[in-house]
Amino acid sequence: MAQAPAATTGTSRGRGWRRYRSSTFYLFASPWIIGFLVLTLMPIGYALGVSFTNYDGASPLWRWVGFRNYTELLTSDPAAMQSMLRTLLFTAIVVPLSVGIGLMLALMVNRRIRARGTFRAIFFLPSVVPVVATAIMFRLIFNRDAGLLNYIMSFFSDSKITWLADPYAFYVLVIMMLWGCGAGMVIILAALQDVPVELEEAAKIDGASSWRVIRSITIPLISPVLYFQVITGVIGTLQILVQPMLLAETSSIASSANVPQSTSLFMVEVYNEYFYNQRFGYGSAMLWVFFIFILTLTLVLQRLSKRFVFYQVESGTEE
Repeated sequence: MAQAPAATTGTSRGRGWRRYRSSTFYLFASPWIIGFLVLTLMPIGYALGVSFTNYDGASPLWRWVGFRNYTELLTSDPAAMQSMLRTLLFTAIVVPLSVGIGLMLALMVNRRIRARGTFRAIFFLPSVVPVVATAIMFRLIFNRDAGLLNYIMSFFSDSKITWLADPYAFYVLVIMMLWGCGAGMVIILAALQDVPVELEEAAKIDGASSWRVIRSITIPLISPVLYFQVITGVIGTLQILVQPMLLAETSSIASSANVPQSTSLFMVEVYNEYFYNQRFGYGSAMLWVFFIFILTLTLVLQRLSKRFVFYQVESGTEE
């Protein structure tokens, strides 16, 4: 007799959920749907339309030019193509190093060492520092006249190196990007803690070295997380804009005139076309070409991942 009310309550509760219409779902999801349509889809469509015009952002005297912007970008704009190659080189350096350093740090703090939590906090701390503060800190370190690095080097040599100008600015930007590897370390560390200890112990009993265990067991088991780090790292690194502009020695976020050529990446060129040359149509065409390029590169990486990424399949899933 005591269980009857519970059964009745469960049945009535199920009927209560069934009385809601499918429109209730769209009502609760409407804030995101409206935000996506108004703040994402409409601007993307507007930029696509603008890319076929010579719109300058202010004058109402603009006209339809068709694919002229795209043709100019792909055939007669060497600065944009050079910035694209420079961005690819920058990404090819930063992404493998950031993932590799994050993996190394995660392997280190995953071991049973003294003050392990303190080391985790120290390695993760740089990733939560705002990008503006990080850029200011690096400008103070690498400044030619009052920088900490040149001050230390003055004890060994009288010459001062202009670190924030060509060709050293590129390497300083790489170091600055690697400063925040702690965020990737945390994600990889979470994956390492899911690796079965029994597999590693069995391999060591069979005589495998620590490096062999990491290469043959640990890395394959966490390869989906490493692949995620690579994909997000490639997409994010290709699109950086604020860092090279802030790192210029006599520049600010509102100016890109003094950005060194070695750190003038593709998004910096897009910024120049929009706000210095007032070529909104051409800048929109650059963004769309860049979008197609990033999408293609992501699909290629996804295709290649089938050879290197291993997903664990639980037993009993196949009948």
